Amino acid sequence: MKLYQTFLSPFPTRVRLILYAKGIDIPFVEPPGIHDRSGKGDYLKINPLGRVPTLELDDGRTLPESEVICEYLEDMYPTPTLRPADPWARAQVRLIARLCDFYLVMAMVPLFTASGISRKKWDYDKIDSALAEVKRSLDYIEHYIGTSGYAVGSSLSQADGALAPQLMLAFEWAPKLFDRPSPESQLPKLSAYWKAIKKDPIADRVIRETYDAISAAQQQVPKDKQI
Repeated sequence: MKLYQTFLSPFPTRVRLILYAKGIDIPFVEPPGIHDRSGKGDYLKINPLGRVPTLELDDGRTLPESEVICEYLEDMYPTPTLRPADPWARAQVRLIARLCDFYLVMAMVPLFTASGISRKKWDYDKIDSALAEVKRSLDYIEHYIGTSGYAVGSSLSQADGALAPQLMLAFEWAPKLFDRPSPESQLPKLSAYWKAIKKDPIADRVIRETYDAISAAQQQVPKDKQI
């Protein structure tokens, strides 16, 4: 198997977390053109959606969409599991992941766009509006987040792969970049989760991968666009 992915995208993160937790060592491949306008070329033959991640099996079959890939890996490699046995807890895992995908990630998109252009061109009204939307999305997650050190229950799950790297962006990266206060102090349950989840070595690994990828991307911004 191999995983087509990029460390900048939030969606492959949960797949890597499952791979690391299960000890599945496979190559990671970054498709050409995934972060620019040069075109995605032959990758569209692998995944016509043109997005990451895509899991390619040894027989050449390919599977897109992070949530689907995670479910497949759980079915194929059930031990150790990152999928709670209890139906309610399993539903909570899916809920946290969905709130991240449909609300938090989408709220972050305008901030990612602004980070790649000159500070002189920033529209602070749009930036503040995006930050407000991020806070609103975090409020939703605050309502449902677990209180035992993990997103759901007392052990690592797929929900942590979806949430933990996004909290790094919302609590640390965006406030620092746009010189705005972090929303962490207004979210006591998420703040406690953020402090606890970084103590898990696998979660901390994907958090650091995201942080390092964002930092490297910022350093590659052309000088005439650097902030």
